[in-house]
Amino acid sequence: MNTFETTMGETASWRDGKRWWWLLSPALPLLGAVSVLGVMLGGNGLLLWLMPVVFYGLVPFLDWLIGTDPVNAPESAVAALDRDTYYRRIVYAYIPSQYAATILGAWLAAHGGLAAWELVGLVVTVGMTNGVGINTAHELGHKTNALERWLAKITLAPVAYGHFCIEHNKGHHKNVATQEDPASSRMGESFWAFLPRTVIGSIRSAWSIEAARLARSGKGAWTLGNENLQAWAMTVLMFGALTVWLGPWALLFLVAQAAYGATLLEVVNYLEHYGLLRLRDANGRPERCQPRHSWNSNHVVTNLLLYQLQRHSDHHANPTRRYQGLRHFDDSPQLPSGYAAMVLIAYFPPLWFRLMDPRVVAHHGGDLTRANLQPSRRWQLLARWMGRSVADRDRGPPLLGAAPAPQAPVQGAAQYQCPNCRFIYDERLGYLPEGFPPGTPWARLPADWSCPHCAVRDKPDFAPL
Repeated sequence: MNTFETTMGETASWRDGKRWWWLLSPALPLLGAVSVLGVMLGGNGLLLWLMPVVFYGLVPFLDWLIGTDPVNAPESAVAALDRDTYYRRIVYAYIPSQYAATILGAWLAAHGGLAAWELVGLVVTVGMTNGVGINTAHELGHKTNALERWLAKITLAPVAYGHFCIEHNKGHHKNVATQEDPASSRMGESFWAFLPRTVIGSIRSAWSIEAARLARSGKGAWTLGNENLQAWAMTVLMFGALTVWLGPWALLFLVAQAAYGATLLEVVNYLEHYGLLRLRDANGRPERCQPRHSWNSNHVVTNLLLYQLQRHSDHHANPTRRYQGLRHFDDSPQLPSGYAAMVLIAYFPPLWFRLMDPRVVAHHGGDLTRANLQPSRRWQLLARWMGRSVADRDRGPPLLGAAPAPQAPVQGAAQYQCPNCRFIYDERLGYLPEGFPPGTPWARLPADWSCPHCAVRDKPDFAPL
């Protein structure tokens, strides 16, 4: 628990009581690597099932036993927390053990002579290591410095999900809790229906985002500047090298564990925004993302393992904020348990619907016309929860009201600032990473362009300086 020491009612000092417990996160891939190494050295094949037992069994139990911690670090302490490199090194520490588990796992799959049940355990252990590794890449990829963004791509290589950084940062954060977002699940949509939609839709989204960015610089999508191709090339290089060394069985194992790891990411995506919807104005522009548009959880153990990913509302409001400073909001909807338990429930649609649908209804005050509903089940859901007469009259989600008046152009302004992350677009400098050379006037930027650092605010939100 966080400890406050106050004088005259003001925060005088603050100590992160969970400081050393954050080491649980890099301990997870270490457990995977040690399990694989133990079997390589002659240990019992049951070691290959230790990690899934810990993740799916022990962690939910500890979440239930220890409970939640809704305490936030005071804002006066956040800057110091952000500067403390200890928290950064914890994220970096995940990567060596992750790669060790993957490489050792490939060797064991190809030459370990494993029984079928042991091979399944190996796929799950290494796939879980790399699936949770996507969350490490998530923490790194949202930062604005080149080193952390490249480390994010390196972390995604073993799970073959390199496009995640582009689609998540520039696609999901822009379109979250809308029908257009492939990573936002709809009430009445099972995880098994969501999975192909999000996998295919995310790849398409990432490709179109990069193609549009490169087109602004007069380049085609099939160039080395395409960040999707850069990230996928890392996977091809890694998988290719291990296949040359260990043979084709290693490649089969690598593909299998990557597929499992990707499903682990997508089941988390499934539960983060289930049934939540941002309404639109008369122009069709969605409202600004609010705490009510993400499901949250303050269960302590899973938050320690996943860099407080469960404080998802604050992450969407402030994507560049580091995990140790993420906050709980009282008006954010709360999951009944931590992610480690909820992902298991999501695999069983009847159980998931029974648990979560009443919570979606309660969150929207009984008005499901304001929810993100599976289109094929919209009438059925409205009729069940609101009555047939409402379902028959339904014309889709209500509008927020009149469209806001367009901003008047500001004469002489050369700089425009994002009100969320304070990124500044300077007309004199342009912004080459987005395809805007020096001297590109603000008026020439696309109307739907979003802040390249946080993706939380769009061009109309920027303030002239």
